[in-house]
Amino acid sequence: MSTLTGKVALITGAGRHKGLGEAMAKRLAKDGAAVVITDIGVAKGPQFEKQHIGTSDEMNEIVAEIRKAGGKAAAVVCDVLDEKSVEAAVAFTVKEFGRLDIMINNAGIGYLMTDILSLDQKDWDAVLNVNLRGCFFGTKHAAKQMIAQGGGGRIINTASQAAKRGFAGAAAYVSSKHGLVGLTRTSALEFGKHAIRVNAICPNHVTTGLGDWQNKHFSALGGQTHDQYMDAMRSRIPLGREGRASDIAAMAAFLCSDDADYLTGQCLDVSGGEEMH
Repeated sequence: MSTLTGKVALITGAGRHKGLGEAMAKRLAKDGAAVVITDIGVAKGPQFEKQHIGTSDEMNEIVAEIRKAGGKAAAVVCDVLDEKSVEAAVAFTVKEFGRLDIMINNAGIGYLMTDILSLDQKDWDAVLNVNLRGCFFGTKHAAKQMIAQGGGGRIINTASQAAKRGFAGAAAYVSSKHGLVGLTRTSALEFGKHAIRVNAICPNHVTTGLGDWQNKHFSALGGQTHDQYMDAMRSRIPLGREGRASDIAAMAAFLCSDDADYLTGQCLDVSGGEEMH
């Protein structure tokens, strides 16, 4: 696969250890890209508690690890709910590394989950606004920069298996990810003339830090032990294992490469065969 040497990537929601954003940042850096990782930096109320967000300290630790491995990286705080903050993160990337070639809209909420009758509007709004509005802001301002500098670019949205089917107890999350499919396809139509390819990655379950929380939450909700829940999950997957962060990072690296030059508007399942449409 072609390398990413000379490319510059901005990744939102990449400030947590064991997260998909961290895995993608490290893979792109390994393949030669300079990467800017962002996250919200500090806890901000009940929808954004410390256990679920990437802190400034964690972001700096991840940057240090990338640099130690020989890669180029920087970090900046970015709240994807704030359009000016997203615009500033793009500007920071250009100031730091001269351009922007890759935008990965990865920031998301996957932990405010309950049945519809119990779902609070504040939680609904938080999930939809981060998972969908935040990706809109990222797409908009990344595309503006890519168009201004010329030469095309790559925009990748982290969607989900939940973009393809419903899941009881996750109405806001499922709705946001279905909406992200529509945003991805529309963006691909609008930006194709500028050689900007826009695609989404749809993972099934990955046991990241968030994934571990989901395992515990849904096993308890279903009256199963953690092991029973995980065994049942694996039994549904043709390849017999849950996803790994490295699987998602590998797909991101492919979509950023010249080998994916003729792919746009696609929402690609990375699910071990569990999802096939």
